[in-house]
Parts: sequence; C-alpha cells; structure tokens
Amino acid sequence: MTRAIRRVAAPDTSGPGTADDHLSTPIADYGLLSDSHGSALVSKAGSIDWLCFDRFDAAPVFCRLLDERAGHWTIAPTETAEVQRRYLDGTMVLETTFSTVSGTITLEDAYAVGASVDGTHEVGGVAPGALIRRVVCTQGGVRIGVEYAPRPEYGLISPLLRTIDGGLIARGGASVLVLSGRVPFDVEGSTAKAEVELRVGERLTFALNHAQSWEPAPRSFDEADAEQLIDQTIDIWAAWSRAHDGYDGPWRELVMHSGRVLQALTFRPTGAMVAAPTTSLPETVGGVRNWDYRYAWVRDASFTIQALSKTACPAEAHHFFSWMAGSAAESLHEGSGLQIMFGIGGEHDLSERELPHLRGYRGSSPVRIGNGAWDQLQLDVYGELLDAAAVFREEFDEFDDLTRHFLADVADAAAERWREDDEGIWEVRGGRRPFLYSKLMCWVAVDRAIALADGLGATDRVDDWRRARSEIRTAILDEGWSNSAGAFTQSLGSSDLDASVLMMPIVGFISATDPRMLATIDAIGERLTDERGLVVRYRSRDGLDGEEGSFLLCTFWLAQAQAMAGRLADARATFERAIGYANDVGLLAEEVEPNTGELLGNFPQAFSHIGLVNAAVAIARAERAEGSLGHE
Repeated sequence: MTRAIRRVAAPDTSGPGTADDHLSTPIADYGLLSDSHGSALVSKAGSIDWLCFDRFDAAPVFCRLLDERAGHWTIAPTETAEVQRRYLDGTMVLETTFSTVSGTITLEDAYAVGASVDGTHEVGGVAPGALIRRVVCTQGGVRIGVEYAPRPEYGLISPLLRTIDGGLIARGGASVLVLSGRVPFDVEGSTAKAEVELRVGERLTFALNHAQSWEPAPRSFDEADAEQLIDQTIDIWAAWSRAHDGYDGPWRELVMHSGRVLQALTFRPTGAMVAAPTTSLPETVGGVRNWDYRYAWVRDASFTIQALSKTACPAEAHHFFSWMAGSAAESLHEGSGLQIMFGIGGEHDLSERELPHLRGYRGSSPVRIGNGAWDQLQLDVYGELLDAAAVFREEFDEFDDLTRHFLADVADAAAERWREDDEGIWEVRGGRRPFLYSKLMCWVAVDRAIALADGLGATDRVDDWRRARSEIRTAILDEGWSNSAGAFTQSLGSSDLDASVLMMPIVGFISATDPRMLATIDAIGERLTDERGLVVRYRSRDGLDGEEGSFLLCTFWLAQAQAMAGRLADARATFERAIGYANDVGLLAEEVEPNTGELLGNFPQAFSHIGLVNAAVAIARAERAEGSLGHE
C-alpha cells in the first residue's frame, strides 16, 4: 500500500495519562492485525490499543481505544519521529517506519498464523495465538521506549505483573499473559516500562501470548522462535494472496487488499465474518450511536460471498455460506422468522448491555457489548440468503437435503410475509414500516428460488413463488415510486429518499437504464449526498438521537449503479471519492464525518470493503462492455 508520512511526538511514559490524551487518536490512525480468530488495532504511534485473543468478540486485553485507562502496549522511539506505514506486500503484517534525527527503526507487527498440516494456504487454519512485534534499527541509533499495561476484561482488571526469565507474566481474572522479550523491565503495579537503544543492524523481537487461568501457563518464546513465527506469518499471508489473485481490473491493489481485509475479518473455525472487529466506535463523536459490530449478519452474506467470489476466494465464500445457512436454519422454525445475525460461533442470544466504567472513544458513550438488533424483524434477510445461495447454483449437489429444504422454506416465508412491516436494513429503532428494500429482497428470495427450484427439489412450489414475485413487483413499482420525490423511496407510500434503493438494479429487479431508475440515481446523487459527494443512508427520522456520518457502502452502491447505467465517468468519480477516505494502509471505516472528513464508526468495516470490491468489479465489467461495443 502507498505510504503516508506523519509526524508523531514521543510518548509520555512519565505516568498515567489524562482521560483524553490518547483518545484524541483518529480512528484512521489504526491498522488491523488478525489471525482469523482474534484481532488487534495498532496506532501510528506504535500503540496496540485493542486486542482480543482467540475470538473477535472476546473481552479485550487492551482496550485503550475506548478509555485511556483500559490497557495498551506501546513500542516507539523516545523522541519525536516521522512515521510511514505499509502492509508488507500481500500480507496483513504491518510495518511502521519511525525516522528520528538520530536514526531510523522499523516495527513489524503480526498476529501470528501457522502453517497448515496439509500445506494449503488457509490463513488461520493454525493459530498460535501470539502477537509478534519485531523492531529493527536500519540507520543510525534510536532509543526506544516500551510500555506494557495489560487490562483484561474491558479494562476492569489490573493484573498482577511480575518478571520471569525472558519476560513478564501477568495474572488477573481468567487471563494469564506472557510477554517475551530480552529487555529489562521496570514494573510498577500493573504497568511495565523499558528503554533500550538500538544501533544500526540491531533488533529486538517481542511475543505476547495467553492462556486461561485454569490452563497450563502460556509458553515463553525465545527470540529465534518469535523471529521464525513472524517470518512464517509473512510467508503464509503472501502465499494466500498468490493463491487468491483472481482480479485483473482497475484499482487492482485496493481490491486485492480488500480481499485480505475480508479474510482477516473471518473467524476461521466457523467461516463467519464479523461486520467489524470493534465495538462502540461512534457514528458521531460524543454521540450515542455506538454499536457492537463483532457479529455476523445474514445480510452481509450475499454481498460478502459475491465479493469473495470476485477476488478468487471460492473456498472462503463456500465456508461462509455453509456456516450462515446452518445458523439461520435453526432460527427459521422457532416461530419468529429468520434471525438476522449471529455470534461468530453460531450463538443466537446477543443481548445488549452497557459498560459504564468505560468513557468511550472521545467521550462517546455508552459503550455497548452485544447488539439489541439481533431479535428485530428484518424481512430482507430472506432474499440475501437466497441471493448468496445462487452463487453456488452449479454446486448444489454439495449441499445436503436439510439445507436445500431450508432454502425452499426461506422462499416460502418471503412469499408469505412480504406484506408485513419491519425494521428494515438500517435496523431503525423507531417502529416498523413498509420498507422498499425489504420488499425488494423478498422479491429476490422468490426470484432466486424459482431459478434454483430443481436444485432445491422444489419444482412443485414454483407457481406460488411466481405469483408472489409478480405481486411484490407490482407493489414496488406502484407504491415504491413517488412522483413528488421523482424517485423510488425508502418505504411504500413515502417520499423519503433512501440509498438502499440503489440495490434495485444491482439485484436485477429493474434495469439501471430504466428512466425511473436513472431518475432515482440522479435524485440520490443530488439530494442524498453531503458536500464531499458521499452518500448518506437517509435523512428521515429513525427513532435515535443524534446524527451520523456519510456511508461509504452507500457511496460504493451509487458508483455501482452508475456503472450499470453506463455513466462510467460518474461511476469512476464516485468511486474515487470513496476510496479517497481509505487510511494510509488502505482501511475503511463505516462512515465519514461530513464536515471534517474524519473516519467514523467501527473499524475496519467489512461492508465498506465489500462495497469497494463489488463496485470496482462493476466498473471494470462496464468498461469492458463499452470497449467491446466500441470495436464492433
């Protein structure tokens, strides 16, 4: 990825900080580390401020992202430095270069992955559960400071910390942590500090791993083992990238990098993908729209599977769908409809609660874990599940009878329930409405089921599905179009605009060149964008206090719809505006603050990267079609 230079001051290690001194770190300053089990975020200042071992939704060991007092691990020069960052080619191993007046060091950060026994390139198939940090002096001499302050269970615990041969051990609550590194630490309470000077050619390697309190203590790594593990991680990620190099179009580097990000957000044991690896990063700084995104939404399945299939990740797409279909099947027959989201292990109860001891990112409270939307009625998931299934049309013999029967039942549920009001794609908390997008995806459910009927063993249901498809189409065209708005709208009978209607041509409901769709694209481009040209989801009330930023996913939807409409110059311009908000290492959040351009929301956001991939592929396809027509 392209490097960007930023100047950072030396960290203050003289004592505990104030409540606000680290929480001013922009969300865009973070890079993602992942072993496809857990995740970490590391800042440009060399501070790991978020770390969840083993599972994305585990209680973090470091949580300074949400409160200055809640734990971190910093490695950085003791003097002011200029900073450049990149992911090593084809990997999710982050390299940060610190340049000071006295010299230069590079810091490589990796969430270690191990080699698969069968030799396949499956990131996360083997997960040592270790975070590796390697510091190398490449020029002159640099004095570096190390500050280690583990605070398990969202900062609630200040563990007992003591030195051991080759490092430190911390015990607190259910966690035992071992930090390996050949530097002498000064331990004060639950914080350890060290300073050491590196000369050109010298290096230090640290490893952090953990165990539960009732398990054998985690191993201590010697430097050779830690070096081997980080080199192995680099090799495995690079091999994975070579094996999944299936896109050759515009913005190739960003598309392939987004494929790696999506893999990094996938929980390898089940195939589930989290919407983001964080909780409660705000949609508005200081606001209350702070949600836990460390779960897997059925809605994401369709977009994700299509994005993965376009970046030559068919095995990953199949794994994700199989898990999602299995999890969803358990909920359809419980009487309340298809559950919209699940824990990454398949958990159904995601009850939401608040953590009042955490101040929140820049004072954005409450901090929430769990997600109260888990039991909402959102009828669109029927269509998204069947749209995802359609990707595997030629492989239906690989699905068992229970899965095929379940998918046919999903289509039946869509045909029966499409008239109901629901909370919609955006999970509004202001009451149910007849959302157009929900009707649209019910149409998708029966449309795809008709095409899949032979594979589903459900040809006897096709007449009912066709009848429902016709009824839904009529309702959308008659009641979803507003003459006063000059566009398709958020809900039937409404005049409010909503970016989700951009999906109408994308799912094949209507041609992007239909005059009504062209008018809708124009209306959204003119009236549902901010001053930066980014798309907002809607402007209607949603039952929540506060405002939100512009949505990058919706901006990519606009680019995709414009490409399908043959408006390639507009599509490219929209796409370029959106990717302009990727940070220096190519990561996207959910939203952009309209006034400042600051990234907002949980980070990095899978939906934004999915939107990037799908929009880039649509533009590439439209450009190829235009080129071939031009040569006829």
